[in-house]
Amino acid sequence: MALERSLILVKPDGVERRLVGTIIGRIEAKGLSLVGLKMLQITAELSRQHYAEHVEKPFYPELEAFITSGPVVAMVVEGPEAISVMRTLMGKTNARESAPGTIRGDFGASRQMNLIHGSDSPESAAREQQIYFTESELVSAPALLSPVMWAADEAN
Repeated sequence: MALERSLILVKPDGVERRLVGTIIGRIEAKGLSLVGLKMLQITAELSRQHYAEHVEKPFYPELEAFITSGPVVAMVVEGPEAISVMRTLMGKTNARESAPGTIRGDFGASRQMNLIHGSDSPESAAREQQIYFTESELVSAPALLSPVMWAADEAN
C-alpha cells in the first residue's frame, strides 16, 4: 500500500449545515491525517481551474453556481491509499444512492449538493492540491499513531 494524499472539500452545503466537524471526525476516526486545512470562498476562476474538464459541458454553469455559493473547507488528508479510502468513506456521488455509514449516505439527499468532494486519482489529487494549497501550507504530523493504525508494510 502506498501512503497517499487526497484533496477533500466540504462543499457549501456541508459548511452551511454545520457538518464540517462531523466530516473531519469521520476522516480522523478512519485513521487519515489532516496535513492541510483552510476555509475559503471559491471564485468563478478557481471553479474553472478545479473543474477544468467540465467547463464546456452543459451542466457546468449550475455546478459553478453551487460551488461558489458559499464558503468551503479545503483539506489535504494523508494515509495508506488515502484516495480510495476517502472515496469509500464519502459514498457514491448521488447521495440518494450512497450506502448508510458513508458521509453522503448518512447526511446527503442530492446528486449535486452532496456535501463533499474528494480526488479520484493520484493525478487529480496532485493537480487539485496545487490549486488550493502551497507546499508550505501542508504539514505532515508525526506518525505517532501509525503503529496502532496499520502494519509497517502498509505505509511504504
